[in-house]
Amino acid sequence: MAAALRGLGLLQGRVRLAAAAAATSSLRRPGQRAPVRGGAAAAAVPSAGRSYGSEAKEEEELRIRYLDDEHKGIVVLGLNRSHAKNALSKNLLKMISKAVDALKSDKKVRTVIFRSEVPGIFCAGADLKERAKMHSSEVSSFVSKARATINEMANLPVPTIAAIDGAALGGGLELALACDIRVAASSAKMGLVETKLAIIPGAGGTQRLPRTIGVSLAKELIFSARTVDGEEAKSIGLISHVVEQNEAGDAAYRRALALAKEFLPQGPVAMRVAKLAINQGMEVDLVTGLAIEEACYAQTIPTKDRIEGLLAFKEKRPPRYKGE
Repeated sequence: MAAALRGLGLLQGRVRLAAAAAATSSLRRPGQRAPVRGGAAAAAVPSAGRSYGSEAKEEEELRIRYLDDEHKGIVVLGLNRSHAKNALSKNLLKMISKAVDALKSDKKVRTVIFRSEVPGIFCAGADLKERAKMHSSEVSSFVSKARATINEMANLPVPTIAAIDGAALGGGLELALACDIRVAASSAKMGLVETKLAIIPGAGGTQRLPRTIGVSLAKELIFSARTVDGEEAKSIGLISHVVEQNEAGDAAYRRALALAKEFLPQGPVAMRVAKLAINQGMEVDLVTGLAIEEACYAQTIPTKDRIEGLLAFKEKRPPRYKGE
């Protein structure tokens, strides 16, 4: 296991080498080939009633829960600033950063769901009341911290899902855009509305939105500060799934949990490496991307999980992966 995890930790370096090699190959004469080396909502939904038990206190602005039983391996991060519509304050960003830092090194974590504990809202963006009291130099520092924290979220090695059961505006949508998958209730409102305040999205919105829905449409939404509901968000590719809101107000969370449950049976190392291959590959040309895929694929060959997967297939039984 130590060798596999060590290899996964070194993969970023190998990916960079692969990218460099691919870039060098682009200097070959036209037609010259590069050498190739060897060849439904869950029946029982945890926290559906928004109660996290004794491990969480009511005043906590970020509730963290490690699920058990059939959902073991899923971690839920719940935003809980009801008095401020989950607006991102300095303290909340600090809590998110601390939680993400712990999760990225926890090999038992298989999927992370970001949700709201406050009915009708996902995240209203930056805490403007707090910002109004800041000096201009503090504002720049705050925005840099928000950008860095959201980048840390995006770089979590496991799949991440944003469950949007209410409004996700400004920094709230930027937070959701940093997740691998977004699920929203049809009634939820989403938008990057910063231009209304004579500023621009500063925590990744100008970069992640066009990469998600296309440049022209992203410009239109940012220029107009327009919001879209869940149905329109699905139609333009902003979210992957849209669901009708239920009486409890947690329909998106239930759908996210069902998705996360689908990920649990898969090989843990393979999931991490697949995410890295996709994320890195989407930022480069196809030739470089294929080199990145080759470097990533090589990391799955020596793992015990790969041997277990083949053995389980041969014996016609579910695999018992251990992340090794």
